[in-house]
Amino acid sequence: MNISSTIRRVLLADNAPSRIALAGYRATMPLRCYAPKLLEVPRWLVTSREITNFTYDLTDRNRLYLANTISAITGIAATRVDAFISEPDEDTDMLDHITATTRRSHRRTISDGTPRFGRRLGWYAFVRAIRPKIVIETGIDKGLGSVLLCAALLRNRQEGYPGCYYGTDINPEAGFLLSGKWAEVSKILYGDSIQSLKTISQPIDLFINDSDHSAQYELREYQTVGPILAEGAIVLGDNSHCSDSLAIFARESGRKFLFFAEQPFEHWYPGAGIGMCYHNERQPTQ
Repeated sequence: MNISSTIRRVLLADNAPSRIALAGYRATMPLRCYAPKLLEVPRWLVTSREITNFTYDLTDRNRLYLANTISAITGIAATRVDAFISEPDEDTDMLDHITATTRRSHRRTISDGTPRFGRRLGWYAFVRAIRPKIVIETGIDKGLGSVLLCAALLRNRQEGYPGCYYGTDINPEAGFLLSGKWAEVSKILYGDSIQSLKTISQPIDLFINDSDHSAQYELREYQTVGPILAEGAIVLGDNSHCSDSLAIFARESGRKFLFFAEQPFEHWYPGAGIGMCYHNERQPTQ
Protein backbone atom coordinates (compact mmCIF):
# COMPACT_ATOMS: atom_id res chain seq x y z
CA MET A 1 0.00 0.00 0.00
CA ASN A 2 1.19 3.53 -0.79
CA ILE A 3 1.44 5.65 2.35
CA SER A 4 1.59 9.39 1.77
CA SER A 5 4.30 11.57 3.35
CA THR A 6 1.62 13.13 5.58
CA ILE A 7 0.63 9.74 6.98
CA ARG A 8 4.29 8.84 7.46
CA ARG A 9 4.76 11.94 9.59
CA VAL A 10 1.67 10.99 11.63
CA LEU A 11 3.08 7.50 12.18
CA LEU A 12 6.42 8.90 13.31
CA ALA A 13 4.90 11.50 15.64
CA ASP A 14 3.79 9.42 18.61
CA ASN A 15 1.42 11.85 20.32
CA ALA A 16 -2.31 12.13 21.01
CA PRO A 17 -3.26 14.44 18.08
CA SER A 18 -1.37 12.21 15.67
CA ARG A 19 -3.07 9.08 16.98
CA ILE A 20 -6.49 10.77 16.61
CA ALA A 21 -5.64 11.81 13.06
CA LEU A 22 -4.50 8.28 12.26
CA ALA A 23 -7.73 6.81 13.70
CA GLY A 24 -9.73 9.19 11.49
CA TYR A 25 -7.78 8.13 8.43
CA ARG A 26 -8.29 4.45 9.25
CA ALA A 27 -12.04 5.03 9.65
CA THR A 28 -12.26 6.15 6.02
CA MET A 29 -10.79 2.86 4.78
CA PRO A 30 -13.86 0.62 5.33
CA LEU A 31 -16.08 3.45 4.10
CA ARG A 32 -14.19 3.57 0.82
CA CYS A 33 -14.64 -0.19 0.55
CA TYR A 34 -18.38 -0.45 1.31
CA ALA A 35 -19.75 2.94 0.26
CA PRO A 36 -20.04 2.06 -3.46
CA LYS A 37 -22.36 -0.85 -2.60
CA LEU A 38 -24.44 1.26 -0.23
CA LEU A 39 -24.85 3.91 -2.92
CA GLU A 40 -26.59 1.27 -5.06
CA VAL A 41 -29.40 0.86 -2.51
CA PRO A 42 -31.53 3.92 -3.49
CA ARG A 43 -31.51 2.99 -7.18
CA TRP A 44 -32.39 -0.62 -6.34
CA LEU A 45 -35.31 0.49 -4.16
CA VAL A 46 -36.75 2.41 -7.10
CA THR A 47 -36.02 0.01 -9.97
CA SER A 48 -36.42 -3.46 -8.39
CA ARG A 49 -39.28 -5.28 -6.66
CA GLU A 50 -37.33 -8.32 -5.47
CA ILE A 51 -37.26 -9.44 -1.85
CA THR A 52 -35.34 -12.71 -2.27
CA ASN A 53 -33.24 -14.55 -4.86
CA PHE A 54 -31.88 -11.24 -6.11
CA THR A 55 -31.00 -11.06 -9.79
CA TYR A 56 -28.32 -8.96 -11.44
CA ASP A 57 -25.72 -8.98 -14.18
CA LEU A 58 -22.06 -9.80 -13.63
CA THR A 59 -19.23 -7.35 -14.19
CA ASP A 60 -17.22 -7.85 -17.39
CA ARG A 61 -14.20 -8.92 -15.36
CA ASN A 62 -16.29 -11.44 -13.45
CA ARG A 63 -17.59 -12.95 -16.69
CA LEU A 64 -14.00 -13.26 -17.88
CA TYR A 65 -13.00 -15.05 -14.67
CA LEU A 66 -16.05 -17.32 -14.94
CA ALA A 67 -15.13 -18.33 -18.49
CA ASN A 68 -11.55 -19.09 -17.51
CA THR A 69 -12.66 -21.15 -14.51
CA ILE A 70 -15.04 -23.26 -16.61
CA SER A 71 -12.33 -23.65 -19.25
CA ALA A 72 -9.90 -24.98 -16.65
CA ILE A 73 -12.43 -27.57 -15.44
CA THR A 74 -13.83 -28.73 -18.79
CA GLY A 75 -10.81 -28.37 -21.05
CA ILE A 76 -12.88 -26.25 -23.46
CA ALA A 77 -11.06 -23.19 -24.82
CA ALA A 78 -11.82 -20.06 -22.80
CA THR A 79 -12.85 -18.13 -25.93
CA ARG A 80 -15.43 -20.80 -26.68
CA VAL A 81 -16.76 -20.61 -23.13
CA ASP A 82 -16.97 -16.82 -23.61
CA ALA A 83 -19.30 -17.49 -26.54
CA PHE A 84 -21.44 -19.86 -24.45
CA ILE A 85 -21.78 -17.26 -21.69
CA SER A 86 -22.88 -14.64 -24.26
CA GLU A 87 -25.56 -16.83 -25.89
CA PRO A 88 -28.38 -16.04 -23.41
CA ASP A 89 -27.91 -12.31 -24.08
CA GLU A 90 -28.93 -12.94 -27.69
CA ASP A 91 -31.73 -15.47 -27.05
CA THR A 92 -34.65 -13.07 -27.54
CA ASP A 93 -37.26 -15.87 -27.47
CA MET A 94 -36.16 -16.91 -23.98
CA LEU A 95 -35.78 -13.35 -22.70
CA ASP A 96 -39.22 -12.33 -24.00
CA HIS A 97 -40.76 -15.48 -22.55
CA ILE A 98 -39.34 -14.80 -19.09
CA THR A 99 -40.47 -11.15 -19.16
CA ALA A 100 -44.00 -11.93 -20.38
CA THR A 101 -44.53 -14.90 -18.03
CA THR A 102 -43.29 -12.91 -15.03
CA ARG A 103 -45.76 -10.09 -15.80
CA ARG A 104 -48.65 -12.59 -15.90
CA SER A 105 -47.63 -14.27 -12.65
CA HIS A 106 -49.08 -13.54 -9.23
CA ARG A 107 -45.45 -13.06 -8.15
CA ARG A 108 -44.98 -10.07 -10.45
CA THR A 109 -45.17 -7.75 -7.43
CA ILE A 110 -41.96 -9.23 -6.01
CA SER A 111 -40.19 -10.19 -9.25
CA ASP A 112 -38.33 -8.14 -11.82
CA GLY A 113 -39.42 -8.62 -15.41
CA THR A 114 -35.98 -8.08 -16.91
CA PRO A 115 -34.03 -11.38 -16.90
CA ARG A 116 -30.63 -11.10 -15.22
CA PHE A 117 -28.85 -14.41 -14.73
CA GLY A 118 -25.72 -13.63 -12.69
CA ARG A 119 -23.82 -16.80 -11.76
CA ARG A 120 -26.47 -18.92 -13.53
CA LEU A 121 -24.60 -18.08 -16.74
CA GLY A 122 -21.99 -20.49 -15.41
CA TRP A 123 -24.61 -23.23 -15.16
CA TYR A 124 -25.60 -22.56 -18.75
CA ALA A 125 -22.00 -22.63 -19.97
CA PHE A 126 -21.36 -25.95 -18.22
CA VAL A 127 -24.36 -27.49 -20.03
CA ARG A 128 -23.09 -26.19 -23.35
CA ALA A 129 -19.53 -27.32 -22.64
CA ILE A 130 -20.10 -30.88 -21.40
CA ARG A 131 -23.32 -31.69 -23.33
CA PRO A 132 -24.97 -33.64 -20.52
CA LYS A 133 -27.70 -36.21 -21.04
CA ILE A 134 -29.17 -35.65 -17.57
CA VAL A 135 -29.16 -32.35 -15.65
CA ILE A 136 -30.72 -32.07 -12.19
CA GLU A 137 -31.36 -28.91 -10.21
CA THR A 138 -32.79 -29.08 -6.69
CA GLY A 139 -34.72 -26.01 -5.54
CA ILE A 140 -36.02 -24.14 -8.57
CA ASP A 141 -38.10 -21.28 -7.10
CA LYS A 142 -39.76 -19.47 -10.02
CA GLY A 143 -37.67 -21.36 -12.57
CA LEU A 144 -35.26 -18.73 -13.87
CA GLY A 145 -32.34 -21.12 -13.76
CA SER A 146 -34.55 -23.92 -15.07
CA VAL A 147 -35.43 -22.04 -18.25
CA LEU A 148 -31.80 -21.07 -18.77
CA LEU A 149 -30.60 -24.66 -18.36
CA CYS A 150 -33.29 -25.93 -20.73
CA ALA A 151 -32.31 -23.26 -23.28
CA ALA A 152 -28.78 -24.70 -23.20
CA LEU A 153 -30.16 -28.23 -23.62
CA LEU A 154 -32.25 -27.11 -26.62
CA ARG A 155 -29.14 -25.67 -28.27
CA ASN A 156 -27.29 -28.91 -27.58
CA ARG A 157 -30.17 -30.87 -29.12
CA GLN A 158 -29.95 -28.79 -32.29
CA GLU A 159 -26.28 -29.76 -32.48
CA GLY A 160 -27.07 -33.47 -32.10
CA TYR A 161 -26.61 -33.86 -28.33
CA PRO A 162 -30.02 -34.41 -26.67
CA GLY A 163 -30.42 -34.05 -22.93
CA CYS A 164 -33.09 -33.78 -20.26
CA TYR A 165 -33.56 -31.51 -17.23
CA TYR A 166 -35.11 -32.57 -13.92
CA GLY A 167 -35.98 -29.95 -11.33
CA THR A 168 -37.09 -30.69 -7.78
CA ASP A 169 -38.95 -28.44 -5.36
CA ILE A 170 -41.10 -28.89 -2.29
CA ASN A 171 -43.33 -25.97 -3.35
CA PRO A 172 -46.06 -27.12 -5.79
CA GLU A 173 -46.14 -23.61 -7.31
CA ALA A 174 -42.43 -23.53 -8.10
CA GLY A 175 -41.21 -23.41 -11.68
CA PHE A 176 -43.93 -21.25 -13.23
CA LEU A 177 -41.46 -19.86 -15.77
CA LEU A 178 -40.77 -23.33 -17.17
CA SER A 179 -43.32 -23.64 -19.99
CA GLY A 180 -43.48 -23.51 -23.77
CA LYS A 181 -40.68 -25.11 -25.75
CA TRP A 182 -38.39 -25.04 -22.71
CA ALA A 183 -40.70 -27.56 -21.00
CA GLU A 184 -40.11 -30.02 -23.85
CA VAL A 185 -36.80 -31.11 -22.36
CA SER A 186 -37.77 -30.88 -18.70
CA LYS A 187 -39.70 -32.45 -15.86
CA ILE A 188 -40.36 -31.06 -12.37
CA LEU A 189 -40.52 -33.45 -9.43
CA TYR A 190 -42.50 -31.94 -6.55
CA GLY A 191 -41.86 -32.99 -2.97
CA ASP A 192 -38.85 -33.48 -0.73
CA SER A 193 -35.78 -33.27 -2.97
CA ILE A 194 -33.93 -36.20 -1.40
CA GLN A 195 -36.96 -38.45 -1.85
CA SER A 196 -37.28 -37.23 -5.44
CA LEU A 197 -33.59 -37.88 -6.10
CA LYS A 198 -34.00 -41.47 -4.94
CA THR A 199 -36.37 -42.04 -7.87
CA ILE A 200 -33.67 -41.14 -10.42
CA SER A 201 -31.98 -44.21 -11.89
CA GLN A 202 -30.17 -42.71 -14.90
CA PRO A 203 -26.55 -41.53 -14.54
CA ILE A 204 -26.42 -37.80 -13.71
CA ASP A 205 -23.99 -35.69 -15.75
CA LEU A 206 -24.60 -32.31 -14.10
CA PHE A 207 -26.08 -31.84 -10.63
CA ILE A 208 -26.92 -28.43 -9.17
CA ASN A 209 -27.87 -27.94 -5.52
CA ASP A 210 -30.02 -24.88 -4.75
CA SER A 211 -32.63 -26.23 -2.33
CA ASP A 212 -32.75 -26.32 1.48
CA HIS A 213 -30.04 -23.98 2.81
CA SER A 214 -29.19 -26.29 5.68
CA ALA A 215 -25.58 -27.45 5.23
CA GLN A 216 -26.51 -30.89 6.59
CA TYR A 217 -29.38 -31.33 4.12
CA GLU A 218 -27.20 -30.09 1.26
CA LEU A 219 -24.56 -32.71 2.07
CA ARG A 220 -27.24 -35.41 2.16
CA GLU A 221 -28.28 -34.43 -1.36
CA TYR A 222 -24.73 -34.88 -2.63
CA GLN A 223 -24.39 -38.19 -0.84
CA THR A 224 -27.73 -39.34 -2.29
CA VAL A 225 -26.72 -38.68 -5.91
CA GLY A 226 -23.09 -39.72 -5.43
CA PRO A 227 -23.63 -43.37 -6.42
CA ILE A 228 -25.41 -42.45 -9.67
CA LEU A 229 -23.14 -39.66 -10.88
CA ALA A 230 -21.94 -40.40 -14.39
CA GLU A 231 -18.25 -40.76 -15.10
CA GLY A 232 -16.88 -37.23 -15.40
CA ALA A 233 -19.98 -35.70 -13.80
CA ILE A 234 -19.82 -32.15 -12.49
CA VAL A 235 -21.57 -31.10 -9.27
CA LEU A 236 -22.36 -27.42 -8.66
CA GLY A 237 -23.29 -25.90 -5.31
CA ASP A 238 -25.29 -22.68 -5.20
CA ASN A 239 -24.80 -22.34 -1.46
CA SER A 240 -21.02 -22.72 -1.41
CA HIS A 241 -20.53 -19.07 -0.44
CA CYS A 242 -22.05 -19.93 2.96
CA SER A 243 -21.69 -23.71 3.21
CA ASP A 244 -18.72 -26.07 2.99
CA SER A 245 -20.89 -29.13 2.20
CA LEU A 246 -19.75 -29.46 -1.42
CA ALA A 247 -16.09 -29.13 -0.44
CA ILE A 248 -16.62 -31.89 2.13
CA PHE A 249 -18.35 -34.09 -0.45
CA ALA A 250 -15.50 -33.48 -2.90
CA ARG A 251 -12.99 -34.82 -0.36
CA GLU A 252 -15.22 -37.75 0.57
CA SER A 253 -15.62 -38.77 -3.07
CA GLY A 254 -12.05 -38.13 -4.24
CA ARG A 255 -12.97 -35.14 -6.39
CA LYS A 256 -11.57 -31.63 -6.78
CA PHE A 257 -13.29 -28.47 -5.58
CA LEU A 258 -13.15 -24.86 -6.77
CA PHE A 259 -15.21 -21.83 -5.86
CA PHE A 260 -16.16 -18.97 -8.16
CA ALA A 261 -17.19 -15.74 -6.37
CA GLU A 262 -19.72 -13.43 -8.01
CA GLN A 263 -19.18 -9.72 -8.58
CA PRO A 264 -22.64 -8.24 -9.26
CA PHE A 265 -22.78 -5.26 -11.60
CA GLU A 266 -24.53 -2.17 -10.19
CA HIS A 267 -26.21 -3.98 -7.29
CA TRP A 268 -25.84 -3.63 -3.53
CA TYR A 269 -25.78 -7.42 -2.96
CA PRO A 270 -22.17 -8.65 -2.49
CA GLY A 271 -22.85 -11.75 -4.57
CA ALA A 272 -22.91 -15.49 -3.95
CA GLY A 273 -21.00 -17.91 -6.17
CA ILE A 274 -20.64 -21.39 -7.59
CA GLY A 275 -19.01 -24.30 -5.84
CA MET A 276 -17.65 -26.74 -8.44
CA CYS A 277 -16.88 -30.38 -7.74
CA TYR A 278 -15.27 -32.49 -10.48
CA HIS A 279 -12.74 -35.14 -11.42
CA ASN A 280 -9.39 -34.07 -12.86
CA GLU A 281 -9.49 -36.70 -15.56
CA ARG A 282 -12.52 -35.26 -17.40
CA GLN A 283 -11.90 -35.27 -21.14
CA PRO A 284 -12.97 -32.17 -23.08
CA THR A 285 -16.06 -32.55 -25.28
CA GLN A 286 -15.28 -32.28 -28.96
